[in-house]
Amino acid sequence: MSGLPVISGRQAVAELERVGYEVVRQRGSHLRLRHPTDASRQPVTVPDHKELKSGTLRAIIRDAGMSVEEFRLLVR
Repeated sequence: MSGLPVISGRQAVAELERVGYEVVRQRGSHLRLRHPTDASRQPVTVPDHKELKSGTLRAIIRDAGMSVEEFRLLVR
C-alpha cells in the first residue's frame, strides 16, 4: 500500500524527530524543523493542523529527503 497516512501536524513533527530533526522555532501555527547533524537535509516547515492534507504531507516528506514508503514505516 503506497497511500499516505492521515496524521496531524504534531504527529508529523514527532515522526521527523525520530529521524533526527529538531524544532528550532514556531511562528503562529507553523513549526520549523532542521536536522542538526546532516546539512544535506533541508529545513522543513510543518503546519500545526489537526489533519494534514495529502499534498502538504507529501511535500513535507519530500523536503525531508524521504520517500513515502520510508515515512509510512516510521508512523506508529
